[in-house]
Amino acid sequence: MERPEIRLRQGETRSPGSRRALALVAIVLLLASSTWFSAAAVVPQLRSEWQLSNAVAAWLTIAVQLGFVIGAVASSAVNLADILPPRLVILGSAAGAGATNLLLVLAHGPGLAIPLRLLTGAFLAGVYPPVMKVTATWFDRPRRGTALGILVGASAVGSALPHLVNAVGGLDWRTVVYGTSALSLAGGLLALFGLREGPFRFPRGVFDPRQARLVFANRGVRLASLGYFGHMWELYAMWTWFLLFFSSALGAHGGTSRAALATFAVIGIGLAGSWVGGVAGDRWGRPETAIAMMAGSAACALLIGLLDSAPAWLILLVGLAWGFTVLGDSAQFSTLVTDLADQSYVGTALGLQTAFGFGLTTATIWLVPRLETAVGWRWAFAFLAPGPLLGIAAMARLRATTPGP
Repeated sequence: MERPEIRLRQGETRSPGSRRALALVAIVLLLASSTWFSAAAVVPQLRSEWQLSNAVAAWLTIAVQLGFVIGAVASSAVNLADILPPRLVILGSAAGAGATNLLLVLAHGPGLAIPLRLLTGAFLAGVYPPVMKVTATWFDRPRRGTALGILVGASAVGSALPHLVNAVGGLDWRTVVYGTSALSLAGGLLALFGLREGPFRFPRGVFDPRQARLVFANRGVRLASLGYFGHMWELYAMWTWFLLFFSSALGAHGGTSRAALATFAVIGIGLAGSWVGGVAGDRWGRPETAIAMMAGSAACALLIGLLDSAPAWLILLVGLAWGFTVLGDSAQFSTLVTDLADQSYVGTALGLQTAFGFGLTTATIWLVPRLETAVGWRWAFAFLAPGPLLGIAAMARLRATTPGP
């Protein structure tokens, strides 16, 4: 049974219980996201066992991104996140992602593994937009960016978890798969029994297939989404290939465990970056914060390859700065959509924004290993920098028409 809606005093921007709700929803997303990189985290082991090339290994992550696109477009077309209770959507999606991830243990090569990763991504599309929407119902606009920043950070930690598990060392790759599948199911059950919408809830939508077409007709949503697309051009390629880049930088003195632990840190520090970005966006403006973070991440993309012969600690330091800034802008785009979209179809707008954004990630995840073969790690990551530069241009245009916090 839903609890009665809490009445707020005039001027309040968050409700009693909002911190507990944010902690709960962050844990749900962290657990459910653990299946995202469960295969990418064990690529070094799978390359040996399945004799994978770099190109085939890339498809273990690309398939998840494509599956997410398919799932997000399908759910947006039927307004799923706006017409069904979010906790039911999240439960079914997290359980489905965990189940398809678990089936990886039956695979003996990419022939079965890649379709399973596609299905995992499709199910994950039913977790992220509803979770973002639920979080927004607990915080009014002046504090919403901070809340969504913490949530995006939780997603980063969830994505990094398989690398931490792998860093323990001596674990069979199947153990990583078992663990992440169990975490995903736990996230879905936690959503079912603990998650509810807050008092700033959006109007309930009804099935209207026209809404998917109308999302980008809104100029504010369109510019916010262009910024998000530039952000996504960079983000997942960096997350996917940093493990192999750092392993290469360590060379004969490295090891799977050291590289995996470094990758966990580089991805996981996004929690701090997105949190700081959320606070800054609420205080000083969302477009301004996104511009600053994207400028930092573009600089890191250009610099880090030039350090391929530098000491490992210096490469890691720049990697941590990159991990911080590359996610520091993410919450700004989602928050802008919750502010600017048709309030009855916020879930649909978030779903479409993420669908197109994740579609772009498939190109750069595929591109980076080919660039590494052609020009080496020294320049491969530099080709990600145009993404945040495009995002900066979109945010600069939005800044002129969007009022500050």
